[in-house]
Amino acid sequence: MLIKNAVLINEKEKRKCSVRIADGKIKEIATQLEAEKEEHVIDASGYYLLPGGIDVHTHIEMPCGNLVSSDDYDAGTKAAVWGGTTTVMDFAEYDKGEKLQDGLDRWMTKSEGKSYCDYSFHMTVSGWDETTEEQIHKIKSQGITSFKAYTAYQDDIGVNDKELFRILKCMKKIGGLLCVHCENGPVLECLQADLKHVNPGRIRNHPESRPNLVEKEAVSRVIDLAAIVDVPVYIVHVSTKEAVEVIRKAKAKGQKVYAETCPQYLLLDEEAYNLPGFESAKYVLSPPLRKKEDQKALWEALKDGTIDVVSTDHCSFNYHGQKDYGKEDFTQIPNGIPGIENRMKLMLTYGIRHGISLEKIVKVCSAAPAKIFGLYPKKGVLKIGSDADMILIKQEKAHSVTWAELHQRVDYTPYEGMEEEWEIPYVFVHGTCVVDHETWSGKKHLGRFQKCI
Repeated sequence: MLIKNAVLINEKEKRKCSVRIADGKIKEIATQLEAEKEEHVIDASGYYLLPGGIDVHTHIEMPCGNLVSSDDYDAGTKAAVWGGTTTVMDFAEYDKGEKLQDGLDRWMTKSEGKSYCDYSFHMTVSGWDETTEEQIHKIKSQGITSFKAYTAYQDDIGVNDKELFRILKCMKKIGGLLCVHCENGPVLECLQADLKHVNPGRIRNHPESRPNLVEKEAVSRVIDLAAIVDVPVYIVHVSTKEAVEVIRKAKAKGQKVYAETCPQYLLLDEEAYNLPGFESAKYVLSPPLRKKEDQKALWEALKDGTIDVVSTDHCSFNYHGQKDYGKEDFTQIPNGIPGIENRMKLMLTYGIRHGISLEKIVKVCSAAPAKIFGLYPKKGVLKIGSDADMILIKQEKAHSVTWAELHQRVDYTPYEGMEEEWEIPYVFVHGTCVVDHETWSGKKHLGRFQKCI
């Protein structure tokens, strides 16, 4: 296949050229390339050619109490590809009494032969005993180099400071990277209990039980523990101006801290918790949506490099039949929102409106995730030898997001009515065109498990 006359965008590059694809890889890049005999040619005049998006924070087919998030790997990765994302990294989890390997095996079974895009995993570590280090070594030997810990939910999946410190020391020993969900669990549980006692069905209790400082305190503590161990750390879904400032100061001192935010924290705010009836349950996620001043701080942090990555934390639960499980008790509303299909178009639209270049969007949505998690240069860049996971994009007249046009297996979108002014008419996975304008041609599950290095 030959793609001619595109404007190629990498994180530090913008040039008009043609790209030849063969055997799922980029074979040639040149200003002009002539079509070979019987070669399929796409004239991409007027289009930008970008590396496919990499979403390194998803929860596909994730158990939550008696519920399971509504997207399986078939539906979730199909939606990802429709939205220009060609690689996802999900979180593998194990149950109490199991080994880490049991959880990884379960996620491998869920995904193998069922994914439309490439995929890998972070392995959740929800405790520490004398066998945990050996288990982590075993997981890493299988190409899983990043792990996840929660400072919240300590009665379930979370860890205390002693366990967290042990995990960080293990990361230093094996050269792994720990991703951390940073909220002060015991404090938010106290706040939840107090609010629930007064009015258990009030949805606004959710953000009030998780104020900004609950996140900031945990971010600061995790960064300090990582500094003691002298090991890099990755802070997931940063949502507050206070956490941004802690991360900025740590980076200024030379500490290796990676930070991620999500479109919902850049584009939505706490007014979503003032909707009538039970409607606000659609926006129950953790951390919760914040104030407009937090949005402003996040955009600035994205511009100045304090925030490295934009992922989705895609965790879809249906409004009807799942979210309403917590109609009488706000603590029982399953946390999470869908977004895997919207990220790239939203970032193209609103990122550019905020003065962020196409090159920077490639960096935070593709190149930086690939570099941080050991997929680069196979992923995250368009260069000879890289996987031919690519998207062609074009600016069009603005139109509104509507749930009815999306492909996620969930009955709403939190971005309903928001504008998008960029289209992604072509999506390529391993050099195969799986989206051609409004036509889906991805008849096979092309996604393969990717070992991280």
